[in-house]
Amino acid sequence: MRIKPKSPREALQPEPAPGPPQRSRHVRNPLVILINLIITLAVFGLAVLGGALYFGKKKFEETGPLAQDATVVISSGAGLSGITDRLSSKGVIADALIDEWIFNLGIRFYKNATRLKAGEYAFAPGVSMQQIMTDLVEGNAVTHSVTIPEGWTTAQIVERVREHPVLTGQITDIPAEGDLLPETYTFARGTSRQEVLDQMKAAQEKLLAEIWERRSQDLPVASPEELVILASIVEKETALADERPRVAGVFVNRLNKNMRLQSDPTILYGLYGGEAWQKDRSAIKQSELKAENKYNTYQIDGLPPGPIGNPGRAAMEAVANPSRTQDLYFVADGSGGHIFAETYEQHQENVRKWRRIEREQREAERNQQTQPATSN
Repeated sequence: MRIKPKSPREALQPEPAPGPPQRSRHVRNPLVILINLIITLAVFGLAVLGGALYFGKKKFEETGPLAQDATVVISSGAGLSGITDRLSSKGVIADALIDEWIFNLGIRFYKNATRLKAGEYAFAPGVSMQQIMTDLVEGNAVTHSVTIPEGWTTAQIVERVREHPVLTGQITDIPAEGDLLPETYTFARGTSRQEVLDQMKAAQEKLLAEIWERRSQDLPVASPEELVILASIVEKETALADERPRVAGVFVNRLNKNMRLQSDPTILYGLYGGEAWQKDRSAIKQSELKAENKYNTYQIDGLPPGPIGNPGRAAMEAVANPSRTQDLYFVADGSGGHIFAETYEQHQENVRKWRRIEREQREAERNQQTQPATSN
């Protein structure tokens, strides 16, 4: 069979090329990719942050590098960075940048950056950063003290405060005689001398107000100031606590009878003021007794114009509530106390006994001094 050739139009044509493949449904758009990236970074960041917080907290609470007891003085206004430098220089925290960062961040995390108190701090070996923070926030500083004996004059007290090596600054306002309460006062390093004196004055004002409210109502003293004057005399007359109410009773009885107090310590204060007892004055001379003296209760009626020292609590309590006796006199008994009398005749006999005791004591001292030393 003869095959009829195709016409040019019917010539073979190339088959059409297949179209582009359909976009896969699994391919996400750029926004989704960005979100995934952000989430991944956030999760990673949180993991890193969590690890850092765990490490920092562990480091903040763990035993520190301090090997032996250390005392660190934190000055006022040092600031957190200054405090950190001071602690690291003393070896209380490690002298490494990471440790200093952890300490700073820990303080700020607990919101204590502005609550750290100045002072002198003693740290034990191995103290943690957390305990350091607690001590600084609570002000657990090393305390020092000054003790003021009862009956001391203001001049003596001021001198002791001025000589204290830990206190700072000058004394700008010296309190009046009798305005200070003798006690033991504690303070931190850096406290000023004036602050301590002001504390003594405030303590005296508070205590005196309380004692005045509890006083017997029939006392021959018209004001708290007069109570202090009489208490300062009682304080100088006896060092025995159980004698003070009875000594106070003697002076109250004499005031009620318009008798002069005749107290030897008033003579010395009137002549020498606050310096009267800074030297040994065991006996009063006749010239001192007769010298013109507005404090001399052998010369004046009633109370002297002011206190002759700073009485303690016990002396003021004794004046506020004295013993109820008929005693008008007392004299030393040779054993550190006194013997009391209601009449002048009894008193004179007691004085003779005391003079005899004095002679015997002097003779014993002379015999001891002249006795030859024995060799072994």
